[in-house]
This record gives sequence, C-alpha cells and structure tokens, in this order.
Amino acid sequence: MKKILITGALGQIGSELTSYMRDIYGINNVIASGRRTPKGSKVVEDGIFELINTDDVNQIINVVKKHKVDTIIHLAAILSAVGEANPIKAWEVNVGSLLSVLEIARTYDCSVFTPSSIAVFGDYSQKFKTPQDEVQKPATMYGITKSSGELLCDYYFKRFGVDTRGIRFPGLISYETLPGGGTTDYAVHIYYEALKNKKYTSFIKEGTYMDMMYMPDALNAIVEVMETDPGKLIHRNAFNVTSMSFAPEHIAQEIKKHIPEFEITYDIDPIRQAIAESWPDFLDDTAAREEWGWNPKYDLKSMTKDMLAKLKEKIKAIN
Repeated sequence: MKKILITGALGQIGSELTSYMRDIYGINNVIASGRRTPKGSKVVEDGIFELINTDDVNQIINVVKKHKVDTIIHLAAILSAVGEANPIKAWEVNVGSLLSVLEIARTYDCSVFTPSSIAVFGDYSQKFKTPQDEVQKPATMYGITKSSGELLCDYYFKRFGVDTRGIRFPGLISYETLPGGGTTDYAVHIYYEALKNKKYTSFIKEGTYMDMMYMPDALNAIVEVMETDPGKLIHRNAFNVTSMSFAPEHIAQEIKKHIPEFEITYDIDPIRQAIAESWPDFLDDTAAREEWGWNPKYDLKSMTKDMLAKLKEKIKAIN
C-alpha cells in the first residue's frame, strides 16, 4: 500500500484530493500537509495532518522519514493572477519547492506527481487542439514556473530515475473549495453568484474560450496516471488533458436553463484577460487517452447540473 504525502493539501485541488485518496488508500496512508492548521477543516481533522512550510526542506524530510512516505503529491503553488502580482515569490514557491521535493524523492526513493498547466503554452503555441509536444513560450511567471517544473521532472527522471509524473490541467471547477487567484476563477464564482444573486459580472470578456475541467475528473486523472504501469508512459511530465472548452457566455447560457432570470455582465480585468488570451482554447489530449486511458465523464451540461445542485445544498446547509 502506498504511503502518500500531499503538500498544499489545503488548496483547491489538495482539499478534495486528500479526501478522495483517503477513501482509496486508507486514512492512515495519506498524509496531508499545509502551512497552517485551520479549525473545522476536514483535511486536518479527518486524518493525519502535518505542518509543512515547503520553503523549509527539513520539514518535508522529517515528514517523509516519520511516515515512511513513498509517494509525494506536490501541489503547493502560487497561481497565475497572484503570481503576476508577486513573480519572485511565485518562482521561489513553484520552482524552489519542487526542486526540494525532487531531491528528497531522489534521496528517499519516492515517486512524485506535480500538476502542470495550460499556462505553459503562449502566443507561439497552436491555440486549438494544442499538440502534446508543442512549443512553450509562456507569457506569465506562473506559466514559466510550470514549464520549468516539467523540465525539472524530466531531468530527475532521466538523470536519477525518479518516477515523476504530471498533468497539464486546464481551469478546474469545483463546488467544494473556492479557487485562490487563478485566471479561470470566473467559471467557479459564476455558479455561486447565480444561486445567490441571479447575476454575475465576468472579468473575462465575451468570446474568450478557455479549456476547463470539473474537479471529479481531475481527481480521477491524478490517481489514474499515478497507478499506470510506468512502462506505458512516454509523456511523463506532463500530459495534456481536457474535457470541455467554453467562453463566459456559454456557461451563462447553460445556467439560464436552470435559473432563467440569471444575467451576466462584463467588467474586464486587463491582466487576467491578457493571460487568458495567451492560453490555448482547447488541448489535444490524445497522448493521455492512449498511454493511460484518460476519459473524462463530465461536459458543460452535466457539470452545470451537478454544480448547481451541490452548491444549492451547500449554501442551504451554511444558512
């Protein structure tokens, strides 16, 4: 049975992946970690939790040795919009902590998964059906850190034999946890506002297509790629994955089928709009489908139906 350490376990992906993996591998085999211990958090209270500041390599080493960890899911990162506000910190967290994790994995014989992003692509990349092996000229510090992370993972696999794996995620949409400073955040907030206020002001302009994915598909993808026979993997770091691509007006149209009075308006954020326009509209995920059987279950219609139902329950329970 794997002994898994998840860094950044209090973030958007980590908070849900922790519970998902505890259900699969057992509560005592998944060690969550974060920089703080918030009260009432399921991540903290429902299993093993360790305080780790990923800037401190010794804190990571101590937890790896204490729990005999053999797999590290490294999620600690600063996202795109926040990264543009503080690019130096984004580099230190996103690249510096990954390098520490890879060196620990080499020393203590651990496998490593770390997510990459569509942000590795830029203005020189093919926008529609972006190939797996496409030129990377990212326009943001976040994209630069993720592209660098892919290269670091490739290096540690080829040079030291560390079992590294990764996925280039599009925008992730979840009813459990609000995102923390990403360009695709509007696609989460729009559902909350639709239920609460019947209206939403988008910071991304009409007609701006972006690749998106529902969180249940993302969680399943992480486990699937980590469980795949390594001999089948050609593109380890990292695989294109996708499930849907839409612009703000399309998600609004789908919401209106459930909430007819819903209205969307626009107040464009120039920074996030520029980031969005530099990213692909839709990725080609053929390699993931062929090498480890990637097959998403949700599209915009089924995701919207599930999001609104789950959020309605969540808001009702809070109130």
